[in-house]
Amino acid sequence: MVQPGDTLWDISSLFLRDPWYWPEIWHVNPQVENPHLISPGDVLRLVYVDGQPRLTVAERGGARRLSPEVRREPLSEAITAIPYEVVASFMGRPTLLDKDQVNRAPYLVALRDRHLIGAAGMEIYARGIGDARQEERFSVIHVEEPLYDPDTRELLGYTGLYVGAGPVLTEGDPAKLVLTESIREALQGDKLFPETVDVPVDFVPHAPSTDVDAAIIAVKSHTVIGQYQVVALNRGAEAGLEPGHVLTVHKRGEVVLDKYSRGGLGARTAFGSRRGEPVQLPDEEAGVVMIFKAFDRMSYALVMEATREIRQGDRARTPT
Repeated sequence: MVQPGDTLWDISSLFLRDPWYWPEIWHVNPQVENPHLISPGDVLRLVYVDGQPRLTVAERGGARRLSPEVRREPLSEAITAIPYEVVASFMGRPTLLDKDQVNRAPYLVALRDRHLIGAAGMEIYARGIGDARQEERFSVIHVEEPLYDPDTRELLGYTGLYVGAGPVLTEGDPAKLVLTESIREALQGDKLFPETVDVPVDFVPHAPSTDVDAAIIAVKSHTVIGQYQVVALNRGAEAGLEPGHVLTVHKRGEVVLDKYSRGGLGARTAFGSRRGEPVQLPDEEAGVVMIFKAFDRMSYALVMEATREIRQGDRARTPT
C-alpha cells in the first residue's frame, strides 16, 4: 500500500532493480486521466500480461478495486517522482544559477538611507520585480563564482550565496521590500528570486532515448555529494535532457603508476624509488541522478542514489 511520503522512485525501487524502467511495466486502465497519479492508500499489484510484468493499481484508497472511471485529485495529494520539498526549497533559494536566469533576475538597486550593506530589519529597493504584490516574498541571492563547461570552457552560470529574504512593502519599479531574515550582508547588485516557486514534479523517472555524457559542474554547498543533494550538469535541453531523465554517475578512475610492467619487477632509480608508467583505472559507477529542471545548456539534478562518493567533475551518462 502506498504511504504518505512515498515517492515514485521509492515505489518503483520495490519492484525494479533499475527504477527508471518504471514506464515499461506500468499499466493502468486507459480511462484513468493521469496514469502517473498515485495517492496514499492506493494498493499496487504486480501481474503478468502476455508473459510480461505489469504494475497496476489494484485498489484506490485501499478501499475498493479499480473500475473504469476518471479520478480527479489535487496534485498535492498525489505521489511525486521525487521529494517535492527538497526541490521547492532549492528553487526558492537557488545557489546554482543558469547565466540567463541571472541576467533576467530582479536586482537590489539601493538600500534605505544610502546604506552600503543591509541586514535583517532593513528596507531595500529592487528593480525588475514586475507585477509582484504586497507581502509576496523574495529571496536575496549573492552571485559568486562563474560556472564553466569543462568540455568547451563556455560560461554556463554561477554559484550563489543565500543572503536573506523578505516581503514586498511597496509595489512599483523600484519596489520596496524589508529583509525579515538574513545570514550575511545584502549588497547592491544582489539578485532576487521568488521565495515560493511552483515546481512541477509530476514526471516519471525514465532514461534518455539518446546517449548523454554530462559533467557535474557544481554542487549545492558541498564538495562530496549524497542522496537528495542538488547538482548542476553541463548539459540541458539542447542535449535532449528533460525533467524525469535519469543518468548514471560515473566516478573517474584514478591514475596509478605501473611499476611492474617489465617482467613483473619494479625498476629502481639510483635513490631506491621505483619508476613506472601512469595507468588510468576504469571509471566506477557511483550513483544515480534525476533531472528536475533543464535550461538550454545546463540542468539541475537530484541525487537519488549514491553508492560511492560523488564529486564535482564526475560524469553523468545514459544508463546502459
